[in-house]
Amino acid sequence: MESLTAVFQNHAGKDGNTCDLSKTESLRFLSTELAAFTKNLKGPGVLDRRTRKLDINCDGQLDFQECLNLTGGMAVACHGSFTCSQKCN
Repeated sequence: MESLTAVFQNHAGKDGNTCDLSKTESLRFLSTELAAFTKNLKGPGVLDRRTRKLDINCDGQLDFQECLNLTGGMAVACHGSFTCSQKCN
């Protein structure tokens, strides 16, 4: 939990607001912290569209809860993939 908070805070605030990730901060966050998951996305607008889908309150920024929705969903997907591969072997 502490690491998730620290990573979020490391990216938030560079554009002014320390409570949210701006569009630029969100894209930077995704491309650096989640590079393994985002490197295979095709097309220049894919990352931007994904970020907009995460923005539940449509304020043009990602707050910590919206960011947790992404990381939590990815953790569930990774866990499912790992446990399925373990069962198959």
